[in-house]
Amino acid sequence: QVQLVESGGGLVQAGGSLRLSCAASGRTFSIYAMVWFRQAPGKEREFVAGISWSGGNTYYAESVKGRFAISGDNAKNTVYLQMNSLKPEDTAVYYCAAGRTVTFTQYEYRYWGQGTQVTVSS
Repeated sequence: QVQLVESGGGLVQAGGSLRLSCAASGRTFSIYAMVWFRQAPGKEREFVAGISWSGGNTYYAESVKGRFAISGDNAKNTVYLQMNSLKPEDTAVYYCAAGRTVTFTQYEYRYWGQGTQVTVSS
């Protein structure tokens, strides 16, 4: 099993920044990619960003390109999401997930964190 623990959420004004972290433990040798999803009230969970440990390729949703940056430390099994120029529509619970590859659908991921709330006020 793999355990994921997120941290770094909070309340921020529009235009501000937050940095989320997700640390993996357990059978981390089975992880080849780590991603962030988010879910706003009444909406489906959506892909935000992902990173592949092999090659370090990164992937972003169109809505966050140029504002968010995903990075990771493979040795520490930790992934980060730097969120800049935050907008009220970024308000959601942000979830970290891990799997064998980066895909844009939540159903491909077996391991999930508990989520961290990000609230952006206008």
